[in-house]
Amino acid sequence: MMVAYLLDKPITQHIWMIKGKKMEKKVALIGSGNAFFKDEGIGLYGAKYIKENYDFTPEIEIVDGGTLGFKLMPLLQEFDEVIIINTASDDNEKIGAISVKTTDEFLDGDLIKKTANEVEIAEMLQICSLTDSMAETTVISIVPEDIISVEVGLSNALRGEWENYINITLKKIQTLGIQVNKKEKNFSLDEILNIFANPSIAYNRGF
Repeated sequence: MMVAYLLDKPITQHIWMIKGKKMEKKVALIGSGNAFFKDEGIGLYGAKYIKENYDFTPEIEIVDGGTLGFKLMPLLQEFDEVIIINTASDDNEKIGAISVKTTDEFLDGDLIKKTANEVEIAEMLQICSLTDSMAETTVISIVPEDIISVEVGLSNALRGEWENYINITLKKIQTLGIQVNKKEKNFSLDEILNIFANPSIAYNRGF
């Protein structure tokens, strides 16, 4: 039995009308970051957690963006709506602060980039914003505490914001007219971290 998990009612029906026919937009959730540098992996952990714990109607694509950076550019042209979840170092914000920004908002002002992945995501968005065909992109970021330790895990500060980080992402998905359904079998954060720490073929080597 599928258990419905509705954070809010969808704001819109995410469809196009083409010659009298309904055509659903293509939506992708991209988890970005490095799973082996503690807090920097939260985007990957979050995408994997959502993939294992929720179904979506209509379906969305959940992508292991890893540290692909510029290689994610084709996805921003293939999909109509893209949500990127990652870290965003910001010395002016407290650790654990979460932001939800459009591409323009994300690129506006001075960006503090402390990891190679943060640099490439910002530069990729800058380049894509100059093209004629780019997905409507939302970046959901959290300010990390520890991006230096070589460890699959999260700092206590980010653990404290984990539920909020996930719920904000799910709410954003729902604003696109996507129904969020919680699966019967749930994976905890620690179980997700264990999958990344001990990758296997059963879990696509982590994702």
